[in-house]
Amino acid sequence: MGSLRVTLCAIAALGAVAVVPTAHAADGGVVIGPSSPRPGGDITVRVGGCPQRTATAVSEAFVADARLTVDADGTLAGESRVRSTARAGTYDVKVACGETSRTGAVTVVGKGAEQSVRHGPEPSAPASPVAPVRAGGGGTSQLAMVDARAAGPGTAHTVTGLILAGVAATAVALRSARRSRRHR
Repeated sequence: MGSLRVTLCAIAALGAVAVVPTAHAADGGVVIGPSSPRPGGDITVRVGGCPQRTATAVSEAFVADARLTVDADGTLAGESRVRSTARAGTYDVKVACGETSRTGAVTVVGKGAEQSVRHGPEPSAPASPVAPVRAGGGGTSQLAMVDARAAGPGTAHTVTGLILAGVAATAVALRSARRSRRHR
């Protein structure tokens, strides 16, 4: 029964936190949640009062631009991630909303700083890639780049195939001949 109470309290707290940024974003301001993320942390950007149905939020602190789309409550919302190499400090967030633009700020805290809300254990690996991914099915990407005409079957493969086909044809002919002799 105790875990049920904890679960219900957690849901109520999350619901209360989710409503606060919406109230501020509805008046046309830029709201970033959490307002003080760590390097590598996920963030949400909300903007209200935009005439368009999409917008883009840009900041030097972000790994990639945040694409904002219309949320259930009519505000524009999107997500991005703070660069794992971002230094502690305040970064501008510019939202291009049609012909107009809005500006907000996000304050990145140091890696050692504690936040008031914690969701699970800290990740052991960096939150953003530190090196390119070698894709291609276990190293087969180099094989896919070879020209098929240059690496295709050669004369030796053709001769081997013809010999095997001749042996198979001979075996079938001999077997047919034996069966026809038995049934006479």
